Amino acid sequence: MSIIRKLPTGIPDFEDLHINNYAREVKTQYPYHLVMNGNDPFHDDKRDFFDAVYEVVRLIPHGRVTSYGAIARATGSAQSSRLVGTAMSLCRLLPDIIPAHRVVNSSGLLTGKHHFGTANEMQKLLESEGIIVVNDRVKDFKKVFWNPIKEL
Repeated sequence: MSIIRKLPTGIPDFEDLHINNYAREVKTQYPYHLVMNGNDPFHDDKRDFFDAVYEVVRLIPHGRVTSYGAIARATGSAQSSRLVGTAMSLCRLLPDIIPAHRVVNSSGLLTGKHHFGTANEMQKLLESEGIIVVNDRVKDFKKVFWNPIKEL
């Protein structure tokens, strides 16, 4: 039995993907006992939510950031900011580009930076868009914050 049966939105099983390093990493993060206890991150009831999250994240403008909580509220699931974080950590498995580097915590902290290739990759991506990051925190966070509920 494959640990993760299917990726969101019909993406084929890991065996069909040419991203073996990511597959090994996710299988390590979500061992068999967690999946069997109902914590499978790709379970059918989470796929629609993940799709909604990715749709909102794709809309974040260049040079702006938003928070996990703002995305959760925009999807109609205000209490699901941690699940938004899970979706962000897994989006690198998708074939299309999701600008996950534009998602930070509610105080502008780069809490998801360990999901990028290197310790500084998230910061470099933000800085390439003109966002200043100091000590793993977005400077002038309120200025560059994008609220999907207000700005869509």
